[in-house]
Amino acid sequence: MKLILLGPPGAGKGTQAKMLTERFDIPQISTGDILRAAVKDRTPMGVKAKSFMDAGGLVPDDVVIGIVRERLQNQDCAAGFILDGFPRTVAQADALKETLHSLGKDLDAVISLEVDTEALVERLTGRRTCRECGQGYHVKFDPPREAGRCDACGGELFQRDDDSEETIRKRLEVYHAQTSPLAAYYRNEDLLLPVDGMQEIGTVQEKILSHLQAA
Repeated sequence: MKLILLGPPGAGKGTQAKMLTERFDIPQISTGDILRAAVKDRTPMGVKAKSFMDAGGLVPDDVVIGIVRERLQNQDCAAGFILDGFPRTVAQADALKETLHSLGKDLDAVISLEVDTEALVERLTGRRTCRECGQGYHVKFDPPREAGRCDACGGELFQRDDDSEETIRKRLEVYHAQTSPLAAYYRNEDLLLPVDGMQEIGTVQEKILSHLQAA
């Protein structure tokens, strides 16, 4: 099973990807993770990427694609993979299509988790973290017994800077600007499977599996 998982921050991509990797025994491939691994292992593309990173620049698409190509040729991808966070643009989608074709692989589906923006803002801005032990909470969905205090160690709970409403809304704006054309691209390829991500975790997984079986 060869999949791409799309979804805005807070949509539950990580949770669903973990369940799918266990279900199909395939790896979840995050471009951030494989980029760091390629740099650490000094692969040919990792060396190229490091030169851009050391100079303070963005890693160009052709190098990112090269790193994805290196990763997809690993033995654990023989039965499939889940790409998480890539591609982000239509140009990257075109490059990925060419790369997969050259490797004799074709995508089975692109799963798009659809979640209401205001619900995402509520999910993400409600997160709190303990300053002492790092335990996570949510003011609405998983509140501590005592407001502002960690159940485990009594430490102070705080909101991370990147969980502020202003930051969250900017991240969502960037995501939607990038992925709206991407969703249309894969819809035209007859690969897009929209799934309502507002439901319970288990229900979302059932819907994904049902879509995959029908695809």
